[in-house]
Amino acid sequence: MPTSPDHASDAGDEFLFDNWFDPIEAGLRERVRGFIETMIRTELDEALGRARYARSAATEGSEQRPAGHRHGSRTRTLTGSFGTTEIAVPRARLSTEEGATSEWKSTALRAYQRRTRAADALIALAYLAGTNTRRVRQALAALFGGAVSKDIVSRTWRKVKTDWDAWKQRSLAEEPIVRLILDGTVVRVRLDGKATSISLLVVLGVREDGQKVLLSVKSMGGESAEAWRAVLNDLVARGLRRPEFLLVDGGAGLDRALTELWDGVPIQRCTFHKHRNLLAHAPERLHEEIGADYTDMIYASAPEEIEEKRRKVIAKWRVRHRAVADSLEEAGDRLLTFTRLPPSQWKSARTTNAIERLHEEFRRRIKTQTVLPCADTAAMLFWAPMASGQIRMRRVDGWQTIAKPIAQALDLAA
Repeated sequence: MPTSPDHASDAGDEFLFDNWFDPIEAGLRERVRGFIETMIRTELDEALGRARYARSAATEGSEQRPAGHRHGSRTRTLTGSFGTTEIAVPRARLSTEEGATSEWKSTALRAYQRRTRAADALIALAYLAGTNTRRVRQALAALFGGAVSKDIVSRTWRKVKTDWDAWKQRSLAEEPIVRLILDGTVVRVRLDGKATSISLLVVLGVREDGQKVLLSVKSMGGESAEAWRAVLNDLVARGLRRPEFLLVDGGAGLDRALTELWDGVPIQRCTFHKHRNLLAHAPERLHEEIGADYTDMIYASAPEEIEEKRRKVIAKWRVRHRAVADSLEEAGDRLLTFTRLPPSQWKSARTTNAIERLHEEFRRRIKTQTVLPCADTAAMLFWAPMASGQIRMRRVDGWQTIAKPIAQALDLAA
């Protein structure tokens, strides 16, 4: 049997782990070093107002004082997702208004910085996933060229823990939040040496400009009214103002907590959660028909049309399968609160999908772990990808009118 070119090449190669040197990686890292050095030199050129070896304005006969002068360079070691490389960082003295000089400092490369933020985030996320410092160091040794010691992992972890504690306590008084999206998810953690199911209660806020922002993620024993009230009380204590619109999953505990705290604020029951509830009340052979009826109702183009179709769906399924009709009636008018808003906002105001997507990403990241180390680590692991910029949330649909008070929005809808 003839050997394919790929197989022939593989057969002649040495074993994968015998030699870590890769000319592609080596060439890439060399180019990275040149790119970083060029970026820093360009930053210094802008600060001095001239390129290297170029004459200053004062030398050309102008009375303007020179912005400063270069004086050599220093070698710095920088570790990033590209590996570890040595770079030459230029030095300079900048002139001050008092006639003295001060040492120039790069904004791209902070003083005493030895690792990029991406490298620190990678170390922290590996640790957060339940790996100890020794295993993190071993796992990242090849990528970082052995530059990650146990002490570096520990320091990075302490920095992340400090950031996490500060984030949980930060003031929300200046946050222009007009909408809240609230939902929870279940995760298994190790508690008292035993695998235990807990709930992560998550609150997203929507600012006046439509930008979504994570406000809170807390590990609690469940989704009772008391648990949700503890989350909401913490937000209020940190300065969160009364929202104008609430999106919820339909849990009884959350509904009660919100009514006790913000009675009168319009509440929208997640239409996606209700869809799943309807299917749970019926045999599988009816799922397609129920789904078609429900989708046709929810995605109708006008409030009056939606209401008319709801009456027909309830009447139909009261005869066909009463449990489905009862479940749809149970949601009441809160299932259609979104119809009181301008149609441009309906897509973002119908469901808690913004949080559901975060739940899915969280579960994807922990799917290889049956049990997380502890409850606080679970909450941090949910928060870390957004804090590090790995997950970025966009503005909601219909953000152009979301800044208007709810009363004005209702007038627009009318």
